[in-house]
Amino acid sequence: MHALKLILMRRIRAALPRLATMVLAGIFAFTLPAGRAPGQAPQRAVADPWSSAQLIEAAELARELAPLKPDSRPTIVYVGFRTLFEGGHIPGATFHGIASTAAGIASLKLWAASLPPTADVVLYCGCCPFDRCPNIRPAFALFRDLGFTRLRVLVLRTSFATDWAEKNYPMEKGL
Repeated sequence: MHALKLILMRRIRAALPRLATMVLAGIFAFTLPAGRAPGQAPQRAVADPWSSAQLIEAAELARELAPLKPDSRPTIVYVGFRTLFEGGHIPGATFHGIASTAAGIASLKLWAASLPPTADVVLYCGCCPFDRCPNIRPAFALFRDLGFTRLRVLVLRTSFATDWAEKNYPMEKGL
Protein backbone atom coordinates (compact mmCIF):
# COMPACT_ATOMS: atom_id res chain seq x y z
CA MET A 1 0.00 0.00 0.00
CA HIS A 2 2.84 2.38 0.87
CA ALA A 3 4.51 1.74 -2.53
CA LEU A 4 1.27 2.53 -4.35
CA LYS A 5 0.94 5.79 -2.43
CA LEU A 6 4.51 6.77 -3.38
CA ILE A 7 3.86 6.02 -7.06
CA LEU A 8 0.68 8.10 -7.03
CA MET A 9 2.43 11.03 -5.31
CA ARG A 10 5.22 10.96 -7.92
CA ARG A 11 2.70 10.97 -10.77
CA ILE A 12 0.80 13.87 -9.21
CA ARG A 13 4.02 15.89 -8.77
CA ALA A 14 5.01 15.17 -12.36
CA ALA A 15 1.61 16.30 -13.63
CA LEU A 16 1.50 19.60 -11.67
CA PRO A 17 3.40 21.74 -14.24
CA ARG A 18 1.11 20.53 -17.04
CA LEU A 19 -1.95 21.13 -14.87
CA ALA A 20 -0.80 24.66 -14.00
CA THR A 21 -0.27 25.41 -17.70
CA MET A 22 -3.75 24.11 -18.53
CA VAL A 23 -5.34 26.18 -15.77
CA LEU A 24 -3.55 29.37 -16.88
CA ALA A 25 -4.48 28.68 -20.51
CA GLY A 26 -8.09 28.35 -19.40
CA ILE A 27 -7.95 31.60 -17.47
CA PHE A 28 -6.58 33.52 -20.43
CA ALA A 29 -8.58 31.71 -23.12
CA PHE A 30 -11.39 34.22 -22.77
CA THR A 31 -9.01 36.96 -23.96
CA LEU A 32 -8.69 35.35 -27.41
CA PRO A 33 -11.57 36.33 -29.68
CA ALA A 34 -13.20 33.43 -31.51
CA GLY A 35 -11.40 32.55 -34.71
CA ARG A 36 -8.06 34.05 -33.64
CA ALA A 37 -5.11 31.74 -33.30
CA PRO A 38 -2.66 32.08 -30.41
CA GLY A 39 0.23 34.31 -31.45
CA GLN A 40 -1.90 36.27 -33.90
CA ALA A 41 -2.02 40.01 -33.17
CA PRO A 42 -4.99 40.85 -30.95
CA GLN A 43 -7.70 43.13 -32.23
CA ARG A 44 -9.42 45.03 -29.46
CA ALA A 45 -13.10 45.55 -30.14
CA VAL A 46 -13.36 48.29 -27.54
CA ALA A 47 -11.04 51.25 -27.10
CA ASP A 48 -8.83 51.21 -24.02
CA PRO A 49 -10.30 53.24 -21.14
CA TRP A 50 -7.22 55.46 -20.75
CA SER A 51 -5.68 58.20 -22.83
CA SER A 52 -2.10 58.03 -24.10
CA ALA A 53 -1.20 60.70 -21.51
CA GLN A 54 -2.20 58.24 -18.77
CA LEU A 55 0.33 55.61 -19.88
CA ILE A 56 3.81 55.42 -18.38
CA GLU A 57 6.65 53.27 -19.71
CA ALA A 58 8.75 51.11 -17.38
CA ALA A 59 11.97 53.09 -17.92
CA GLU A 60 10.16 56.34 -17.19
CA LEU A 61 8.62 55.02 -13.94
CA ALA A 62 11.98 53.58 -12.82
CA ARG A 63 13.59 57.02 -13.40
CA GLU A 64 10.71 58.71 -11.59
CA LEU A 65 11.04 56.44 -8.55
CA ALA A 66 14.84 56.62 -8.23
CA PRO A 67 15.32 60.05 -6.63
CA LEU A 68 12.08 60.19 -4.70
CA LYS A 69 11.76 59.73 -0.99
CA PRO A 70 9.21 57.07 -0.03
CA ASP A 71 6.67 59.67 1.13
CA SER A 72 6.76 61.51 -2.22
CA ARG A 73 6.40 58.45 -4.49
CA PRO A 74 3.22 57.70 -6.36
CA THR A 75 0.90 55.09 -4.90
CA ILE A 76 1.73 51.99 -6.90
CA VAL A 77 -0.96 49.33 -7.02
CA TYR A 78 -0.42 45.82 -8.36
CA VAL A 79 -3.72 44.39 -9.68
CA GLY A 80 -2.66 40.92 -10.85
CA PHE A 81 -2.16 37.54 -9.23
CA ARG A 82 -0.91 37.40 -5.65
CA THR A 83 1.71 34.71 -6.31
CA LEU A 84 3.32 36.89 -8.98
CA PHE A 85 3.35 39.85 -6.57
CA GLU A 86 5.02 37.73 -3.87
CA GLY A 87 7.66 36.63 -6.39
CA GLY A 88 8.68 40.20 -7.15
CA HIS A 89 7.11 43.63 -7.44
CA ILE A 90 7.95 47.32 -7.71
CA PRO A 91 9.24 48.65 -4.37
CA GLY A 92 6.44 50.15 -2.33
CA ALA A 93 3.71 48.60 -4.49
CA THR A 94 0.66 47.26 -2.70
CA PHE A 95 -1.63 44.34 -3.48
CA HIS A 96 -5.34 44.49 -2.71
CA GLY A 97 -6.88 41.90 -5.01
CA ILE A 98 -7.03 40.54 -8.55
CA ALA A 99 -8.90 43.08 -10.64
CA SER A 100 -10.41 40.48 -12.98
CA THR A 101 -12.52 39.02 -10.15
CA ALA A 102 -15.53 40.45 -8.32
CA ALA A 103 -13.83 39.84 -4.97
CA GLY A 104 -10.67 41.58 -6.16
CA ILE A 105 -12.58 44.61 -7.42
CA ALA A 106 -14.50 44.80 -4.12
CA SER A 107 -11.22 44.66 -2.16
CA LEU A 108 -9.61 47.33 -4.39
CA LYS A 109 -12.68 49.55 -4.04
CA LEU A 110 -12.68 49.26 -0.25
CA TRP A 111 -8.97 50.08 -0.06
CA ALA A 112 -9.20 52.93 -2.61
CA ALA A 113 -11.82 54.64 -0.42
CA SER A 114 -8.99 55.43 2.02
CA LEU A 115 -7.14 57.49 -0.62
CA PRO A 116 -7.90 61.05 -1.67
CA PRO A 117 -9.11 61.24 -5.30
CA THR A 118 -6.12 63.48 -6.06
CA ALA A 119 -3.60 60.75 -5.09
CA ASP A 120 -0.98 60.01 -7.73
CA VAL A 121 -1.84 56.37 -8.55
CA VAL A 122 0.04 54.04 -10.89
CA LEU A 123 -1.64 50.73 -11.69
CA TYR A 124 0.19 47.72 -13.09
CA CYS A 125 -0.13 44.00 -13.63
CA GLY A 126 2.37 42.30 -15.94
CA CYS A 127 0.89 38.80 -15.71
CA CYS A 128 0.79 38.49 -19.48
CA PRO A 129 1.08 40.71 -22.57
CA PHE A 130 -0.38 44.15 -21.86
CA ASP A 131 -2.90 44.05 -24.70
CA ARG A 132 -4.45 40.83 -23.33
CA CYS A 133 -4.20 41.51 -19.60
CA PRO A 134 -7.48 40.61 -17.85
CA ASN A 135 -6.70 42.80 -14.82
CA ILE A 136 -5.50 46.24 -15.86
CA ARG A 137 -8.63 47.49 -17.64
CA PRO A 138 -11.11 46.64 -14.85
CA ALA A 139 -8.75 48.21 -12.30
CA PHE A 140 -8.38 51.38 -14.35
CA ALA A 141 -12.14 51.63 -14.87
CA LEU A 142 -12.72 51.22 -11.12
CA PHE A 143 -10.29 53.98 -10.12
CA ARG A 144 -11.54 56.25 -12.91
CA ASP A 145 -15.16 55.71 -11.85
CA LEU A 146 -14.19 56.44 -8.23
CA GLY A 147 -13.03 59.88 -9.40
CA PHE A 148 -9.24 59.53 -9.26
CA THR A 149 -7.76 62.41 -11.25
CA ARG A 150 -4.04 61.51 -11.26
CA LEU A 151 -4.31 57.96 -12.55
CA ARG A 152 -1.66 56.25 -14.70
CA VAL A 153 -1.08 52.77 -16.10
CA LEU A 154 2.36 51.18 -16.31
CA VAL A 155 2.85 49.66 -19.75
CA LEU A 156 4.50 46.24 -19.49
CA ARG A 157 4.14 45.06 -23.09
CA THR A 158 5.32 41.46 -22.57
CA SER A 159 5.27 40.85 -18.81
CA PHE A 160 6.64 42.17 -15.54
CA ALA A 161 9.49 39.65 -15.74
CA THR A 162 10.57 40.78 -19.22
CA ASP A 163 9.82 44.50 -19.09
CA TRP A 164 10.84 45.25 -15.49
CA ALA A 165 12.80 42.49 -13.73
CA GLU A 166 15.06 41.56 -16.67
CA LYS A 167 15.93 45.24 -17.11
CA ASN A 168 17.20 45.28 -13.52
CA TYR A 169 14.76 47.92 -12.35
CA PRO A 170 14.31 47.90 -8.56
CA MET A 171 12.26 45.06 -7.06
CA GLU A 172 11.05 43.73 -3.74
CA LYS A 173 9.86 40.21 -2.94
CA GLY A 174 7.17 38.95 -0.61
CA LEU A 175 4.12 40.73 0.73
